[in-house]
Amino acid sequence: MIHRLEDVTALFDGLFQQRFNTRLVRGGDEPLYRPADAGCPYHRVIFARGFYASALHEISHWCIAGERRRLLEDYGYWYLPDGRDGEQQRRFEAAEVAPQALEMLFSHACGLRFHVSVDNLGGAAEVDREAFHGRVAARAARYVSEGWPPRAEAFHIALAAFYQRDLALDEAVEAGLCALDQPCSPASQICLPS
Repeated sequence: MIHRLEDVTALFDGLFQQRFNTRLVRGGDEPLYRPADAGCPYHRVIFARGFYASALHEISHWCIAGERRRLLEDYGYWYLPDGRDGEQQRRFEAAEVAPQALEMLFSHACGLRFHVSVDNLGGAAEVDREAFHGRVAARAARYVSEGWPPRAEAFHIALAAFYQRDLALDEAVEAGLCALDQPCSPASQICLPS
């Protein structure tokens, strides 16, 4: 299966550009969310170095962020680079469980292998990657059984329509847009008539 950046960008922009004034943008070394400003009339979910997995991860953060947070650069959150101590790493992982759970589900929808990111290569803190993976997988299972954030559900449906059902991009976008407009069954991810 081929995973082209143009496809994930078309799916995201098709779902969210008009309704949320938000676009997916290929960036440099570091991902970033930038709200619209005087220099750019739309919000940007910027993913790192053209990596498909980075795009899915940054989309996951955007799908969770509330309306107020989406008006702040990087949603107003802190980020500490590699070199975190034990407490900083614990807080990082706690903040990352939900977005990485969505990223896991998005990855599976488009046939990609998912790898959790503990993102602390130079840190002195002990990192239990397997335990963190377990927390991420448990949160993903809760999304499936209890329901998704609406934008995440729409994006997941569009990914699955495109990669699993082989629908054309515009048809996959339409399937996702349907989910934004109608309630969907959490277990089946099928849009139900209103």
